[in-house]
Amino acid sequence: MFIGDWMGRGALYWPDSVAVVDPSRGDAGRFTYRAMNTRATALGGWLRDVAGVQKGDRVGIVAHNGVEYLDALFACAKIGAVFVPFNWRLHAAELADLVRSIRPGVLFFGDDFRDTVADVRERLGGGPRLVSLESQGLPGADAYAATLAHVPGSPVTQDAVSEEDILCLIFTGGTTGRSKGARVSYRMVAWNTLNTLVHEVRPGDVTVTHTPMFHTGGLLVYTLPLLTVGGTVVLMRRWEPEALLDLIPREKVTLFFAVPTQYQQLLESPRFKTTDFSSVRFMTSGGAALPVPLIQAWQAVHPVPFKQGFGMTEFGPGLFSMGPEYAVSKAGSIGRPNYFIAAKLVDDDGREVPTGEVGELLLKGPSMCSGYFEDEAATREAIDAEGWLHTGDLARVDADGFFTIAGRKKDMFISGGENIYPLELESALYEHPAVAQCAVVGVPDAKWGEVGRAFVVLKPDGKVSAEALLEHLRGRVARFKVPKRVELMERLPISAAGKILKRELRDAAVAADRDSSRH
Repeated sequence: MFIGDWMGRGALYWPDSVAVVDPSRGDAGRFTYRAMNTRATALGGWLRDVAGVQKGDRVGIVAHNGVEYLDALFACAKIGAVFVPFNWRLHAAELADLVRSIRPGVLFFGDDFRDTVADVRERLGGGPRLVSLESQGLPGADAYAATLAHVPGSPVTQDAVSEEDILCLIFTGGTTGRSKGARVSYRMVAWNTLNTLVHEVRPGDVTVTHTPMFHTGGLLVYTLPLLTVGGTVVLMRRWEPEALLDLIPREKVTLFFAVPTQYQQLLESPRFKTTDFSSVRFMTSGGAALPVPLIQAWQAVHPVPFKQGFGMTEFGPGLFSMGPEYAVSKAGSIGRPNYFIAAKLVDDDGREVPTGEVGELLLKGPSMCSGYFEDEAATREAIDAEGWLHTGDLARVDADGFFTIAGRKKDMFISGGENIYPLELESALYEHPAVAQCAVVGVPDAKWGEVGRAFVVLKPDGKVSAEALLEHLRGRVARFKVPKRVELMERLPISAAGKILKRELRDAAVAADRDSSRH
Protein backbone atom coordinates (compact mmCIF):
# COMPACT_ATOMS: atom_id res chain seq x y z
CA MET A 1 0.00 0.00 0.00
CA PHE A 2 1.37 3.42 -0.91
CA ILE A 3 -0.41 5.50 1.75
CA GLY A 4 2.13 8.16 2.68
CA ASP A 5 5.14 6.78 0.80
CA TRP A 6 5.98 10.17 -0.71
CA MET A 7 9.45 9.34 -1.95
CA GLY A 8 8.41 5.92 -3.21
CA ARG A 9 5.85 7.61 -5.42
CA GLY A 10 8.22 10.43 -6.29
CA ALA A 11 10.89 7.96 -7.41
CA LEU A 12 8.26 6.30 -9.60
CA TYR A 13 6.91 9.47 -11.25
CA TRP A 14 9.77 12.02 -11.16
CA PRO A 15 12.93 10.01 -10.38
CA ASP A 16 15.42 12.50 -11.78
CA SER A 17 13.69 15.71 -10.74
CA VAL A 18 15.27 17.61 -7.85
CA ALA A 19 13.15 17.13 -4.74
CA VAL A 20 15.29 18.75 -2.03
CA VAL A 21 18.10 21.29 -1.98
CA ASP A 22 20.09 21.63 1.23
CA PRO A 23 22.45 24.60 0.66
CA SER A 24 24.34 23.91 3.90
CA ARG A 25 25.86 20.89 2.13
CA GLY A 26 27.19 22.85 -0.82
CA ASP A 27 27.37 20.98 -4.16
CA ALA A 28 26.45 17.71 -2.39
CA GLY A 29 23.16 19.16 -1.21
CA ARG A 30 20.99 18.44 -4.26
CA PHE A 31 18.78 15.35 -3.98
CA THR A 32 16.53 13.86 -6.64
CA TYR A 33 13.36 11.97 -5.79
CA ARG A 34 15.21 8.73 -6.51
CA ALA A 35 18.01 9.70 -4.11
CA MET A 36 15.54 10.78 -1.41
CA ASN A 37 13.74 7.46 -1.74
CA THR A 38 17.00 5.55 -1.36
CA ARG A 39 17.82 7.49 1.82
CA ALA A 40 14.32 7.04 3.28
CA THR A 41 14.38 3.30 2.50
CA ALA A 42 17.75 2.77 4.20
CA LEU A 43 16.79 4.83 7.26
CA GLY A 44 13.34 3.23 7.50
CA GLY A 45 14.96 -0.18 7.32
CA TRP A 46 17.44 0.74 10.06
CA LEU A 47 14.65 2.02 12.31
CA ARG A 48 12.71 -1.22 11.83
CA ASP A 49 15.53 -3.79 11.68
CA VAL A 50 18.10 -2.35 14.09
CA ALA A 51 16.24 0.03 16.43
CA GLY A 52 13.11 -2.13 16.60
CA VAL A 53 10.68 0.69 15.71
CA GLN A 54 7.23 -0.61 14.86
CA LYS A 55 4.00 0.84 13.49
CA GLY A 56 2.72 3.57 15.82
CA ASP A 57 6.03 4.01 17.67
CA ARG A 58 7.37 7.54 17.95
CA VAL A 59 10.64 8.78 16.45
CA GLY A 60 11.88 12.23 17.54
CA ILE A 61 14.29 14.81 16.19
CA VAL A 62 15.96 17.93 17.64
CA ALA A 63 17.77 19.71 14.83
CA HIS A 64 17.89 22.71 12.55
CA ASN A 65 16.33 22.39 9.11
CA GLY A 66 18.15 20.01 6.78
CA VAL A 67 17.68 17.04 4.50
CA GLU A 68 17.86 14.76 7.57
CA TYR A 69 14.51 16.17 8.72
CA LEU A 70 12.83 14.88 5.59
CA ASP A 71 14.80 11.62 5.63
CA ALA A 72 13.36 10.90 9.07
CA LEU A 73 9.81 11.96 8.14
CA PHE A 74 9.69 9.82 5.00
CA ALA A 75 11.39 6.87 6.71
CA CYS A 76 8.75 6.94 9.45
CA ALA A 77 6.00 7.05 6.83
CA LYS A 78 7.40 3.94 5.12
CA ILE A 79 7.13 1.85 8.29
CA GLY A 80 4.08 3.49 9.88
CA ALA A 81 6.02 5.13 12.71
CA VAL A 82 5.07 8.57 14.05
CA PHE A 83 7.51 11.41 13.35
CA VAL A 84 7.93 13.86 16.26
CA PRO A 85 9.89 17.08 15.60
CA PHE A 86 10.75 18.80 18.89
CA ASN A 87 11.16 22.55 19.29
CA TRP A 88 14.91 23.13 19.55
CA ARG A 89 14.28 26.38 21.43
CA LEU A 90 13.02 24.56 24.50
CA HIS A 91 14.88 24.51 27.79
CA ALA A 92 16.28 21.06 28.60
CA ALA A 93 13.74 20.69 31.42
CA GLU A 94 10.86 21.34 29.02
CA LEU A 95 12.26 19.00 26.39
CA ALA A 96 12.77 16.27 28.98
CA ASP A 97 9.11 16.54 30.03
CA LEU A 98 7.99 16.15 26.41
CA VAL A 99 10.30 13.22 25.73
CA ARG A 100 9.04 11.56 28.92
CA SER A 101 5.40 11.94 27.83
CA ILE A 102 5.86 11.10 24.12
CA ARG A 103 8.25 8.17 24.72
CA PRO A 104 10.11 8.12 21.39
CA GLY A 105 12.08 4.95 20.69
CA VAL A 106 14.74 6.91 18.77
CA LEU A 107 15.84 10.54 18.99
CA PHE A 108 17.90 12.17 16.22
CA PHE A 109 19.86 15.26 17.20
CA GLY A 110 22.13 17.83 15.59
CA ASP A 111 25.49 19.01 16.92
CA ASP A 112 24.04 22.35 18.04
CA PHE A 113 21.82 20.52 20.53
CA ARG A 114 24.32 17.98 21.80
CA ASP A 115 24.50 19.53 25.29
CA THR A 116 20.72 19.87 25.55
CA VAL A 117 20.19 16.23 24.59
CA ALA A 118 22.87 15.16 27.06
CA ASP A 119 21.04 17.13 29.76
CA VAL A 120 17.74 15.47 28.77
CA ARG A 121 19.34 12.03 28.98
CA GLU A 122 20.67 12.82 32.44
CA ARG A 123 17.29 14.12 33.63
CA LEU A 124 15.54 10.99 32.36
CA GLY A 125 18.18 8.60 33.61
CA GLY A 126 18.43 7.13 30.13
CA GLY A 127 15.78 7.73 27.49
CA PRO A 128 15.48 6.89 23.78
CA ARG A 129 18.16 5.50 21.50
CA LEU A 130 20.19 8.45 20.22
CA VAL A 131 21.39 9.10 16.68
CA SER A 132 23.86 11.92 16.01
CA LEU A 133 23.19 13.66 12.69
CA GLU A 134 26.65 15.20 12.49
CA SER A 135 30.14 14.70 13.84
CA GLN A 136 30.27 15.26 17.58
CA GLY A 137 27.84 12.69 18.86
CA LEU A 138 27.43 11.54 22.46
CA PRO A 139 28.71 8.41 24.20
CA GLY A 140 26.56 5.52 23.06
CA ALA A 141 24.88 7.42 20.22
CA ASP A 142 24.63 5.88 16.75
CA ALA A 143 26.15 7.70 13.77
CA TYR A 144 23.68 8.91 11.15
CA ALA A 145 25.94 7.81 8.31
CA ALA A 146 25.62 4.22 9.53
CA THR A 147 21.83 4.37 9.39
CA LEU A 148 21.93 5.47 5.74
CA ALA A 149 24.35 2.66 4.94
CA HIS A 150 21.91 0.03 6.25
CA VAL A 151 20.78 -2.59 3.75
CA PRO A 152 17.25 -3.71 4.65
CA GLY A 153 16.63 -7.44 4.69
CA SER A 154 13.10 -7.08 3.33
CA PRO A 155 10.98 -4.42 1.59
CA VAL A 156 10.56 -1.31 3.72
CA THR A 157 6.81 -0.87 3.71
CA GLN A 158 3.85 -1.13 6.03
CA ASP A 159 0.68 -2.30 4.30
CA ALA A 160 -1.43 -1.82 7.43
CA VAL A 161 -1.15 1.99 7.31
CA SER A 162 -4.45 3.72 6.53
CA GLU A 163 -5.45 7.32 5.95
CA GLU A 164 -6.50 7.73 9.60
CA ASP A 165 -3.15 6.62 10.98
CA ILE A 166 -0.92 9.33 12.42
CA LEU A 167 2.05 10.57 10.39
CA CYS A 168 3.45 13.05 12.90
CA LEU A 169 2.88 15.04 16.06
CA ILE A 170 3.23 18.82 15.83
CA PHE A 171 3.32 20.58 19.18
CA THR A 172 1.07 23.45 20.05
CA GLY A 173 0.14 24.94 23.40
CA GLY A 174 -2.96 24.98 25.55
CA THR A 175 -4.44 27.64 27.80
CA THR A 176 -2.44 26.11 30.63
CA GLY A 177 0.79 26.51 28.66
CA ARG A 178 1.36 22.75 28.55
CA SER A 179 2.50 21.63 25.11
CA LYS A 180 0.09 19.34 23.29
CA GLY A 181 0.92 17.12 20.35
CA ALA A 182 -1.57 17.66 17.52
CA ARG A 183 -2.09 14.29 15.83
CA VAL A 184 -1.51 14.86 12.11
CA SER A 185 -2.97 12.01 10.05
CA TYR A 186 -2.26 11.01 6.45
CA ARG A 187 -5.81 12.13 5.68
CA MET A 188 -5.14 15.58 7.13
CA VAL A 189 -2.00 16.00 5.01
CA ALA A 190 -3.78 14.83 1.86
CA TRP A 191 -6.70 17.24 2.20
CA ASN A 192 -4.40 20.11 3.13
CA THR A 193 -2.37 19.35 0.00
CA LEU A 194 -5.54 19.45 -2.08
CA ASN A 195 -6.51 22.82 -0.58
CA THR A 196 -3.01 24.09 -1.29
CA LEU A 197 -3.18 22.90 -4.90
CA VAL A 198 -6.53 24.64 -5.41
CA HIS A 199 -5.33 27.97 -4.02
CA GLU A 200 -1.53 28.10 -4.06
CA VAL A 201 0.92 25.69 -5.67
CA ARG A 202 1.46 24.08 -9.04
CA PRO A 203 3.41 20.93 -9.91
CA GLY A 204 7.02 21.92 -10.46
CA ASP A 205 6.98 24.96 -8.16
CA VAL A 206 10.09 25.77 -6.12
CA THR A 207 9.85 27.09 -2.57
CA VAL A 208 12.26 27.98 0.23
CA THR A 209 11.47 26.54 3.66
CA HIS A 210 13.13 28.72 6.29
CA THR A 211 10.52 28.38 9.06
CA PRO A 212 11.70 25.81 11.64
CA MET A 213 10.37 22.43 10.60
CA PHE A 214 9.07 21.65 14.08
CA HIS A 215 6.39 24.19 13.13
CA THR A 216 3.44 23.37 10.91
CA GLY A 217 4.55 26.36 8.81
CA GLY A 218 7.87 24.70 8.05
CA LEU A 219 6.73 21.13 7.55
CA LEU A 220 3.22 21.34 6.16
CA VAL A 221 2.47 24.71 4.52
CA TYR A 222 4.40 24.24 1.27
CA THR A 223 7.00 21.53 1.97
CA LEU A 224 4.84 18.40 1.93
CA PRO A 225 2.33 19.67 -0.67
CA LEU A 226 5.15 20.43 -3.12
CA LEU A 227 6.86 17.10 -2.51
CA THR A 228 3.53 15.43 -3.29
CA VAL A 229 3.36 16.94 -6.79
CA GLY A 230 6.97 16.81 -7.95
CA GLY A 231 8.11 20.25 -6.81
CA THR A 232 11.38 21.33 -5.23
CA VAL A 233 11.93 22.39 -1.62
CA VAL A 234 15.02 24.43 -0.72
CA LEU A 235 15.85 24.11 2.98
CA MET A 236 17.39 27.00 4.89
CA ARG A 237 19.00 25.90 8.14
CA ARG A 238 17.85 29.07 9.86
CA TRP A 239 16.34 32.38 8.81
CA GLU A 240 18.88 34.74 7.23
CA PRO A 241 17.57 37.54 4.95
CA GLU A 242 20.78 37.70 2.91
CA ALA A 243 20.77 33.94 2.36
CA LEU A 244 17.18 34.02 1.10
CA LEU A 245 17.97 36.83 -1.32
CA ASP A 246 20.83 34.71 -2.66
CA LEU A 247 18.67 31.58 -3.05
CA ILE A 248 15.73 33.20 -4.87
CA PRO A 249 17.52 33.82 -8.21
CA ARG A 250 19.95 30.90 -7.85
CA GLU A 251 17.22 28.29 -7.39
CA LYS A 252 14.60 30.11 -9.46
CA VAL A 253 12.18 30.15 -6.53
CA THR A 254 8.54 30.53 -7.60
CA LEU A 255 6.85 31.10 -4.21
CA PHE A 256 7.67 31.39 -0.53
CA PHE A 257 6.17 32.22 2.84
CA ALA A 258 7.34 34.76 5.41
CA VAL A 259 5.89 36.90 8.20
CA PRO A 260 5.69 40.72 7.96
CA THR A 261 8.79 41.23 10.12
CA GLN A 262 10.82 39.10 7.72
CA TYR A 263 9.54 41.00 4.68
CA GLN A 264 10.64 44.19 6.40
CA GLN A 265 14.11 42.71 6.97
CA LEU A 266 14.36 41.75 3.30
CA LEU A 267 13.29 45.24 2.26
CA GLU A 268 16.02 46.78 4.43
CA SER A 269 18.78 44.59 3.01
CA PRO A 270 21.36 46.41 0.84
CA ARG A 271 20.93 43.59 -1.70
CA PHE A 272 17.17 43.94 -1.96
CA LYS A 273 17.09 46.26 -4.99
CA THR A 274 19.54 44.19 -7.02
CA THR A 275 18.01 40.77 -6.35
CA ASP A 276 16.26 39.19 -9.34
CA PHE A 277 12.68 38.25 -8.38
CA SER A 278 11.56 37.44 -11.93
CA SER A 279 10.98 33.74 -11.15
CA VAL A 280 8.65 34.45 -8.20
CA ARG A 281 4.94 34.04 -8.94
CA PHE A 282 3.81 35.30 -5.54
CA MET A 283 4.77 35.60 -1.89
CA THR A 284 2.56 34.63 1.04
CA SER A 285 2.38 36.48 4.34
CA GLY A 286 1.00 35.11 7.57
CA GLY A 287 1.24 35.41 11.34
CA ALA A 288 -0.04 39.01 11.29
CA ALA A 289 -1.65 41.45 8.90
CA LEU A 290 0.73 42.71 6.21
CA PRO A 291 0.88 46.54 6.38
CA VAL A 292 -0.12 48.31 3.16
CA PRO A 293 2.95 50.65 3.27
CA LEU A 294 5.19 47.57 3.33
CA ILE A 295 3.41 46.13 0.29
CA GLN A 296 3.77 49.43 -1.54
CA ALA A 297 7.46 49.76 -0.64
CA TRP A 298 8.14 46.28 -1.99
CA GLN A 299 6.19 46.69 -5.18
CA ALA A 300 7.82 50.03 -5.94
CA VAL A 301 10.96 47.96 -6.51
CA HIS A 302 9.72 44.43 -7.27
CA PRO A 303 6.11 44.13 -8.55
CA VAL A 304 5.64 40.63 -7.15
CA PRO A 305 2.12 39.82 -5.88
CA PHE A 306 1.53 39.33 -2.15
CA LYS A 307 -1.01 36.86 -0.79
CA GLN A 308 -2.28 36.89 2.79
CA GLY A 309 -2.96 33.57 4.48
CA PHE A 310 -3.94 32.13 7.85
CA GLY A 311 -3.42 28.73 9.39
CA MET A 312 -3.01 26.84 12.62
CA THR A 313 -1.32 23.66 13.77
CA GLU A 314 -4.54 21.79 14.46
CA PHE A 315 -6.12 22.46 11.11
CA GLY A 316 -4.60 22.31 7.70
CA PRO A 317 -2.55 24.48 8.13
CA GLY A 318 -3.96 26.04 4.93
CA LEU A 319 -7.19 27.58 6.25
CA PHE A 320 -7.75 30.98 4.67
CA SER A 321 -6.30 32.53 1.55
CA MET A 322 -6.55 35.90 -0.14
CA GLY A 323 -5.56 36.58 -3.73
CA PRO A 324 -3.09 39.37 -4.48
CA GLU A 325 -5.84 41.45 -6.10
CA TYR A 326 -7.26 42.04 -2.60
CA ALA A 327 -3.96 42.74 -0.83
CA VAL A 328 -4.67 46.47 -0.53
CA SER A 329 -8.48 46.71 -0.70
CA LYS A 330 -8.89 44.04 2.00
CA ALA A 331 -5.73 44.85 3.95
CA GLY A 332 -5.82 43.32 7.42
CA SER A 333 -8.06 40.46 6.36
CA ILE A 334 -6.95 36.83 6.40
CA GLY A 335 -9.09 36.19 3.31
CA ARG A 336 -11.83 33.66 2.71
CA PRO A 337 -11.94 30.00 3.80
CA ASN A 338 -10.11 27.62 1.50
CA TYR A 339 -12.09 25.29 -0.75
CA PHE A 340 -12.56 22.39 1.67
CA ILE A 341 -12.84 24.47 4.85
CA ALA A 342 -16.05 25.46 6.63
CA ALA A 343 -15.85 28.45 8.99
CA LYS A 344 -18.34 30.24 11.21
CA LEU A 345 -18.32 32.80 14.02
CA VAL A 346 -20.31 32.21 17.20
CA ASP A 347 -21.01 33.97 20.48
CA ASP A 348 -20.50 32.50 23.94
CA ASP A 349 -23.80 30.63 23.63
CA GLY A 350 -22.84 29.01 20.33
CA ARG A 351 -25.12 31.19 18.18
CA GLU A 352 -23.75 32.52 14.90
CA VAL A 353 -23.10 36.25 15.01
CA PRO A 354 -24.33 38.69 12.32
CA THR A 355 -22.06 39.95 9.56
CA GLY A 356 -19.59 42.49 10.89
CA GLU A 357 -19.83 41.41 14.53
CA VAL A 358 -17.11 39.65 16.48
CA GLY A 359 -17.39 35.99 17.42
CA GLU A 360 -15.19 32.99 18.08
CA LEU A 361 -13.85 31.33 14.93
CA LEU A 362 -14.98 27.71 14.52
CA LEU A 363 -13.65 25.45 11.76
CA LYS A 364 -14.69 22.16 10.21
CA GLY A 365 -13.38 20.00 7.39
CA PRO A 366 -11.33 16.93 6.45
CA SER A 367 -7.96 18.64 7.00
CA MET A 368 -8.48 18.80 10.77
CA CYS A 369 -6.13 16.99 13.14
CA SER A 370 -7.19 13.87 15.03
CA GLY A 371 -7.13 15.53 18.44
CA TYR A 372 -4.16 15.63 20.81
CA PHE A 373 -1.78 12.84 21.72
CA GLU A 374 -3.00 11.05 24.87
CA ASP A 375 -5.05 14.07 25.96
CA GLU A 376 -8.75 13.30 25.63
CA ALA A 377 -9.77 16.20 27.86
CA ALA A 378 -8.01 18.76 25.66
CA THR A 379 -9.43 17.10 22.54
CA ARG A 380 -13.00 17.30 23.87
CA GLU A 381 -12.45 20.93 24.84
CA ALA A 382 -11.23 21.85 21.36
CA ILE A 383 -13.54 19.76 19.14
CA ASP A 384 -17.26 19.73 19.87
CA ALA A 385 -19.77 16.93 19.31
CA GLU A 386 -20.60 18.22 15.82
CA GLY A 387 -16.97 18.18 14.74
CA TRP A 388 -16.28 21.92 14.93
CA LEU A 389 -12.84 23.00 16.14
CA HIS A 390 -13.05 25.93 18.57
CA THR A 391 -9.97 28.01 17.76
CA GLY A 392 -10.11 30.56 20.57
CA ASP A 393 -9.56 33.27 17.95
CA LEU A 394 -12.04 36.13 17.72
CA ALA A 395 -12.89 37.37 14.23
CA ARG A 396 -15.43 39.19 12.13
CA VAL A 397 -16.57 38.58 8.55
CA ASP A 398 -17.65 41.23 6.03
CA ALA A 399 -20.38 41.11 3.43
CA ASP A 400 -17.93 39.74 0.83
CA GLY A 401 -16.99 36.79 3.02
CA PHE A 402 -13.55 38.07 4.05
CA PHE A 403 -12.56 37.27 7.62
CA THR A 404 -10.48 39.50 9.91
CA ILE A 405 -8.97 38.39 13.21
CA ALA A 406 -10.07 40.66 16.08
CA GLY A 407 -8.17 39.14 18.97
CA ARG A 408 -7.89 36.00 21.06
CA LYS A 409 -10.40 34.58 23.47
CA LYS A 410 -7.66 33.46 25.81
CA ASP A 411 -4.72 35.60 26.82
CA MET A 412 -2.09 33.75 24.79
CA PHE A 413 0.06 36.07 22.69
CA ILE A 414 2.42 35.54 19.75
CA SER A 415 6.03 36.70 19.84
CA GLY A 416 8.19 36.21 16.75
CA GLY A 417 5.79 33.56 15.47
CA GLU A 418 5.85 31.57 18.74
CA ASN A 419 2.80 31.08 20.94
CA ILE A 420 3.45 32.31 24.49
CA TYR A 421 1.15 31.21 27.32
CA PRO A 422 1.18 33.57 30.32
CA LEU A 423 0.06 30.96 32.84
CA GLU A 424 3.23 28.98 32.25
CA LEU A 425 5.37 32.04 33.00
CA GLU A 426 3.25 33.03 35.98
CA SER A 427 3.62 29.54 37.44
CA ALA A 428 7.40 29.84 37.09
CA LEU A 429 7.40 33.28 38.72
CA TYR A 430 5.40 31.97 41.67
CA GLU A 431 8.23 29.50 42.31
CA HIS A 432 10.34 32.46 43.47
CA PRO A 433 10.00 32.86 47.25
CA ALA A 434 9.69 36.66 47.05
CA VAL A 435 6.71 36.75 44.67
CA ALA A 436 3.24 37.31 46.12
CA GLN A 437 1.24 38.05 42.96
CA CYS A 438 2.05 38.23 39.28
CA ALA A 439 0.53 38.55 35.83
CA VAL A 440 2.05 38.33 32.36
CA VAL A 441 0.54 40.00 29.31
CA GLY A 442 1.59 40.53 25.72
CA VAL A 443 2.31 44.09 24.58
CA PRO A 444 3.02 45.36 21.05
CA ASP A 445 6.62 45.30 19.86
CA ALA A 446 8.00 46.67 16.59
CA LYS A 447 10.40 43.76 16.06
CA TRP A 448 8.59 40.70 17.43
CA GLY A 449 4.92 41.68 17.02
CA GLU A 450 4.30 41.16 20.73
CA VAL A 451 6.55 40.58 23.73
CA GLY A 452 5.79 39.60 27.27
CA ARG A 453 5.64 41.99 30.19
CA ALA A 454 5.43 40.68 33.75
CA PHE A 455 3.81 42.62 36.59
CA VAL A 456 4.90 41.42 40.02
CA VAL A 457 3.87 42.24 43.58
CA LEU A 458 6.44 41.14 46.15
CA LYS A 459 5.73 39.69 49.57
CA PRO A 460 6.10 42.18 52.47
CA ASP A 461 9.52 40.79 53.28
CA GLY A 462 10.40 39.97 49.66
CA LYS A 463 13.50 41.55 48.19
CA VAL A 464 14.41 40.83 44.58
CA SER A 465 15.16 42.96 41.50
CA ALA A 466 13.35 42.84 38.18
CA GLU A 467 16.52 41.54 36.50
CA ALA A 468 16.84 38.77 39.08
CA LEU A 469 13.29 37.66 38.31
CA LEU A 470 14.10 37.56 34.60
CA GLU A 471 17.14 35.44 35.38
CA HIS A 472 14.90 33.19 37.50
CA LEU A 473 12.72 32.62 34.43
CA ARG A 474 15.70 32.01 32.13
CA GLY A 475 16.57 29.03 34.25
CA ARG A 476 13.12 27.48 33.85
CA VAL A 477 11.71 28.22 30.41
CA ALA A 478 12.97 28.70 26.86
CA ARG A 479 14.58 32.10 26.32
CA PHE A 480 12.04 33.14 23.67
CA LYS A 481 9.29 32.89 26.31
CA VAL A 482 11.01 35.14 28.85
CA PRO A 483 9.26 38.55 29.13
CA LYS A 484 11.15 41.54 27.86
CA ARG A 485 10.51 43.42 31.09
CA VAL A 486 9.38 42.91 34.68
CA GLU A 487 7.59 45.73 36.46
CA LEU A 488 7.46 45.64 40.27
CA MET A 489 4.16 46.98 41.57
CA GLU A 490 2.52 47.66 44.92
CA ARG A 491 -0.73 46.02 43.82
CA LEU A 492 -2.43 44.54 40.76
CA PRO A 493 -5.92 45.52 39.55
CA ILE A 494 -8.42 42.97 40.83
CA SER A 495 -12.02 42.39 39.76
CA ALA A 496 -14.93 41.95 42.14
CA ALA A 497 -14.59 38.22 41.57
CA GLY A 498 -10.97 38.34 42.70
CA LYS A 499 -9.43 37.92 39.23
CA ILE A 500 -6.46 39.96 38.04
CA LEU A 501 -7.61 42.39 35.35
CA LYS A 502 -5.01 41.68 32.70
CA ARG A 503 -6.68 43.91 30.12
CA GLU A 504 -6.18 46.92 32.42
CA LEU A 505 -2.51 46.01 32.83
CA ARG A 506 -2.03 45.67 29.12
CA ASP A 507 -3.89 48.88 28.27
CA ALA A 508 -1.88 50.84 30.85
CA ALA A 509 1.39 49.39 29.55
CA VAL A 510 0.51 50.24 25.94
CA ALA A 511 -0.45 53.81 26.92
CA ALA A 512 2.77 54.25 28.91
CA ASP A 513 4.87 52.95 26.02
CA ARG A 514 3.09 55.33 23.65
CA ASP A 515 3.72 58.30 25.94
CA SER A 516 7.39 57.45 26.39
CA SER A 517 7.91 57.18 22.63
CA ARG A 518 6.68 60.76 22.23
CA HIS A 519 9.31 62.15 24.57
